[in-house]
Amino acid sequence: METMYLTHPSCRLHEMGSWHPESPQRLDAIADQLLISGLMPFLAEREAPAATREAILRVHGASYLDRLQAQSPAGGYFSIDPDTVMNPHTYEAALHAAGAGIAAVDAVMGGQAANAFCAVRPPGHHARPDQAMGFCFLSNIAIAAQHAMHAHGVRRLAIVDFDVHHGNGTEEAFAGDERVLMCSFFQHPFFPNSGASHPAANMENVPVPAYTDGAAVRALVRDLWLPRLEAHAPELILISAGFDAHREDDMGQMGLVEADYAWITECVAEVAGRHAGGRIVSMLEGGYNLSALGRSVVAHVRALAKL
Repeated sequence: METMYLTHPSCRLHEMGSWHPESPQRLDAIADQLLISGLMPFLAEREAPAATREAILRVHGASYLDRLQAQSPAGGYFSIDPDTVMNPHTYEAALHAAGAGIAAVDAVMGGQAANAFCAVRPPGHHARPDQAMGFCFLSNIAIAAQHAMHAHGVRRLAIVDFDVHHGNGTEEAFAGDERVLMCSFFQHPFFPNSGASHPAANMENVPVPAYTDGAAVRALVRDLWLPRLEAHAPELILISAGFDAHREDDMGQMGLVEADYAWITECVAEVAGRHAGGRIVSMLEGGYNLSALGRSVVAHVRALAKL
C-alpha cells in the first residue's frame, strides 16, 4: 500500500494578506520539493472532500460553526484577531482541510493506504471548540480523531504534535479522555502560553526553552514520548506536523533540522507498526520558512513512505 497525499485547491485560495506568514506559498513549497525529490510518483494523490457538519460538531459548537460561516466575507477580509483573518475562500478551505483528515482516516482504517499526509491549510491545532485563533479555524486533527473513534470504533488513539507552538485546541478537545494520548513538545514560554501547568494525565506535554536543539528533542522523544506511546498501544496515530521548530524558521527559536523530523517520524512509525498496523495520518500545521518547510516535509513523507 502507498502513502496517500491529500490536498484541495481551496487550501491555496485562503489567504490572510500579503504580509501574513501563513501563506498559500507554503503548499507550493511543499509540492515543489516533493516533485524535485522524486517522491511524488510514489504517493497516491487525492483531492480532499469537505468535512460534514456532523463530523465538525463532534469537536466544535454549532453556534461557533454558524458564526464562522456568517463571518465569511463576500470580498476583502474579516479579522477575527490580529493574526487570524478570513477571506472569501477561508471557510471552504477550512472545511476541506478538516475533510482531508477524515478521508485519510477512512483510507488507512479501510486498508486503501498504509498512511497519509495531508498538505492542507488553514492549520488547526490552536482552534478551540468555540474560538478561532493562531491562524486556525477548525481543529483538523481533533475532528479526524473523533471521526476515527465514532466511525471506525478506534478505542485507543495517539496524537503526536511536534509544532513549535503548543496545540492548545487539541489538548482542550481531549484533556481527560483516556482513549486519547497526546504527546507534544513546544517552545515555552511562547504563544499560546499554555500546556506547561498541570496537564491532564493523558497529556505528555514537554515544554522546552528557546534554542533547544535536535539532540535534546530526540532525548525527550526517546525518554518521555516513546514509553507513553508503547504503554498506550494506539490503534491509530495522528500527527500534527508543524515544521516551525526548524532552525531556519523565524517563527520560533528552536534548532531542529530535516534529519530530526525524519528520526521522529521513524520512531512514531515503529510504534505504529507494532500496535496500529502501521496506520498513521499526518496533517500539516506550522512551518513558515518556505525552503525549510519543503525540505522538512520531504524528510517526513520519505520516512512515512519508507523510501
